Amino acid sequence: MDDAVIRGLRTAGVDVLTALEAGMLERPDHEHLIYATEQGRVLSTFNVGDFYRLHTERLRVGEHHAGMVLVAQQRYGPGEQARRLVNLVTAASAESMEDRVEFLSSWDPT
Repeated sequence: MDDAVIRGLRTAGVDVLTALEAGMLERPDHEHLIYATEQGRVLSTFNVGDFYRLHTERLRVGEHHAGMVLVAQQRYGPGEQARRLVNLVTAASAESMEDRVEFLSSWDPT
């Protein structure tokens, strides 16, 4: 995630933990999802295809996750990404995100 997006989210009061800060760089996708779930954090990623597959597989076998926000890479600049993420965080509680996938494109801030 872009540093400007992270700063924008934190300025808006969103609790953000990056993969770098969590020591998760270079770890497999499923480990990121497990870590986020254990921490009760919604995972946001540009890796739409792989994480959507992880979502459907986990639900198929009866496992859960804390939620995902999938972002089409290079579709939005940092400011627009931050605005849409803040809009989503404002509208959806952590509990309502459990086992849910949201596409950032659905959260137009206008």
